[in-house]
Amino acid sequence: MPPIETLLSPGLLYGLKNSNLTCWIICGILALLSVTAWAVILSKHFLLSRVHRSNLSFLREYRESNHPLELFQRREHHEYSSYYHIYHAACREMAWYLVGEDEPGDTFAARLQGAGRITPSQMSAVQVAMERSVGEAALRLEARMNWVATVLSGAPFLGLLGTVWGILDAFGLMSQNGAAADLNTLAPGITTALVTTVLGLLVAIPSMICYNGIVNRIRGMVVRLDNFASELSAGLDRTFVDHRFTNETLPSMSALGSPSMPAFTGSSASPLPAAMHALHARA
Repeated sequence: MPPIETLLSPGLLYGLKNSNLTCWIICGILALLSVTAWAVILSKHFLLSRVHRSNLSFLREYRESNHPLELFQRREHHEYSSYYHIYHAACREMAWYLVGEDEPGDTFAARLQGAGRITPSQMSAVQVAMERSVGEAALRLEARMNWVATVLSGAPFLGLLGTVWGILDAFGLMSQNGAAADLNTLAPGITTALVTTVLGLLVAIPSMICYNGIVNRIRGMVVRLDNFASELSAGLDRTFVDHRFTNETLPSMSALGSPSMPAFTGSSASPLPAAMHALHARA
């Protein structure tokens, strides 16, 4: 394996050899930010891959089931599947309205056979439970991505800070040496100043590419979560919701009672007739 000196550019290697304490502190912070960003990116990549495989497995089982509550009745559990958590939240709410319990017990199948159907308003509560579960799943998928965004926004500015600091040191050295200052005197300071900018860009650019890729994957998964929630809602609606119209008569106006109007008494009722008489007198 070639030594690391051969992998670096001569200017970068020269700047690192002549770096001062400020440059090394900023480089250390940039290295810490880079490790943090890549730890989040890699963990998120493996998590999204596992969630995707688990979602495909659960979706296959759901579409092969005989009725929408079959997997819930069998107590199927898919820990990493976002589809499962949406499904479980919807089934718990649906089971509560159907049989009065939110977890399948020993008599759940028998009670489900004798259960009726729920109303559209109760189905709206089931949809709210699904929407809440979709939001929670999206938050879990997006967790810790703000750390990567912080690295993306902070690394270039830290590099710029090191550059400005190094240039100021170089000008200070120039003012001390006066006319004796030449290129050999200023080169270490200016090169060291530019090292932090290079390292800041090396941290930010790869992280930005991976961040955009992860964010696009998360957005696609959130869209698929919404699509699955719509599919599940349609299946539950067709199976368990009673959409028959009920003949409800509206109450009569007499049953509602006559509206009460405040009566004007005393001086509060007198200004209007007085104003009318004044207008007639002017005419």
